[in-house]
Amino acid sequence: MKLFFDENLSPRLVARVASEFPGSIHVESVGFRGRADAALWEYARAEGLTLVSKDNDFRQLSFLLGPPPKVVWLSVGNAPTDEIVRLILDRAADLRRFDADPEAGLLVLGLPEADDRRG
Repeated sequence: MKLFFDENLSPRLVARVASEFPGSIHVESVGFRGRADAALWEYARAEGLTLVSKDNDFRQLSFLLGPPPKVVWLSVGNAPTDEIVRLILDRAADLRRFDADPEAGLLVLGLPEADDRRG
């Protein structure tokens, strides 16, 4: 499973999740920064990538167009990159199950509530 990180996420995510998701890329690395959502959607579809974004537009496109590509929508607000890395790595098994399910087109990942993280 190769992830395609949208520009609203840090390019550093690629290296930080490479142990679980080798071959993942960021829009910046393929010259897609600032490109329209439709261009990213088509690139991900053509390359067999799973789009990862905090952008609600991709969630909506997933409902409208269906897969491919599959979309992982991060409902994380302005969480720092370290928390996003932790979320992706902690949920790696869920991401793989999502990838293997031919019917699934959207996976929503959110951070636990602050109260849940304390103890």
